[in-house]
Formats: sequence, C-alpha cells, structure tokens
Amino acid sequence: MLFLTLLVAVVGDPAQTMSGPSRPSLKIRFAVTDFAVSDTSNVAWNKADRVKIDRYWSGEKASDGRRVRARLLWSKTALYALFEANRGEPLVVSDKPDLTKKAMGLWDRDVVEIFVAPEKKEPRKYFEFEVAPTGEWLDVALDLTSGTRVSDWKYSSGMESFAEIQKDRIVAAVKIPWSAFGRTPKPGDAWVGNIFRCVGTDPDRGYLAWQPTFTEKPNFHVPEKFGDFRFL
Repeated sequence: MLFLTLLVAVVGDPAQTMSGPSRPSLKIRFAVTDFAVSDTSNVAWNKADRVKIDRYWSGEKASDGRRVRARLLWSKTALYALFEANRGEPLVVSDKPDLTKKAMGLWDRDVVEIFVAPEKKEPRKYFEFEVAPTGEWLDVALDLTSGTRVSDWKYSSGMESFAEIQKDRIVAAVKIPWSAFGRTPKPGDAWVGNIFRCVGTDPDRGYLAWQPTFTEKPNFHVPEKFGDFRFL
C-alpha cells in the first residue's frame, strides 16, 4: 500500500456529492491540453476539486500530520492524480530508489495509492497505482471475482510518476494513459475507485482511506466500499 496509493466521503466536503445512500462521488474535471506529470503547478489543477483524506481505513480520524489532499483531472489521453500529503513524522522510504521499474513491496513503505475500476458494474476488476515520496512507482491489475485476489504483476500501464519531498509536505503525481484501462471515458461516465495513503511504522503505522473500508484489520481491497469517479 503509498505514502499515497492511487488503486475516493467526508460529510460537508464540497468536492464530494452523494450518488446514492452510501456511495460518495468525486468529480473529475476535463483538462483541455495535456501536460507533464511533473508540472504540479499547471493552471489546469486550479479547477480540480480537492478531496480530503483524513480518516483511517477504520473510519477513525487521522492526525493532521498524516492527512493528504488529492485532485484528479482527465484529458483525451490520460488520467491525472495529484497528492499533497502532510509530513509530520520521519519518512519510510528506500535509500536507493530505482525509478526505472516497478517497486515491489512499495506498499510496506510510505506511499499514496489510487485504485480504479473502469467498469462500474464489476468493481472487483480494478487497477492499482502507487507512488512514493521518492518517485518510485508500482502498477498492478487485480481481479477479485473468484473470491480470491488475483494479482497480475506483469501488467504494464505505462504510468508516469513524480514526487517531491518538501519541508512540511510531500507532493506526488501520476499520469496514466487510457490504454492502461482498455477504454477511454466520456463526459458523464462514472467509474469507481478509492484513494489511500500508507505512512509511518508499526505499531502505529497509518492506513488512510478516502472511503474507509471498515475491515477488522487494515485492508484496502474492498471494492464494495469504492466511491464514484465522475468524469465531467
């Protein structure tokens, strides 16, 4: 699981609306032009809704130093995600990061993650994308339809990642081409997914979730708890 992972409800958050009695919705606005994943100050981000991630998977409030905000955009060619994570404790990162290939075991360090299921009627087939404060990344295709989680580690999404460690926060971003999902959304479409952050060390390691999964132990792989990703 990332210092943030991209595999997204906070009552009163203007970035979210309810699409049903229990499913929150995140609006993904359209970017007219593409831009580099490292361009985190691009003007297009100004119109993206901010989503607060301030609760653990259990629903309990997380301390301010562990909270994160996420913004999503989409263009004709890709899905973009930008994370701004508070930095309130020592980072758990690799001292020899290798950005040339996916970083297996990244979920055991600080990371942000986003899970995306392009077929709303079958959320048990989804994709997980992670990025660490070092810029290390990971992508995997997952299938829970059999009742057992099947992970395709040979999956190659073509994702791009960027991260920057600042004094009191971490900024990270991913850019994922639509070929990674096998389809391109249209305005008005709704996919499903969730957004997470993993931070700290045991026994106080934190597992934050945009949409808490409420499992007995930390577990992000609960598709029935995913929220809506609505493309505007």
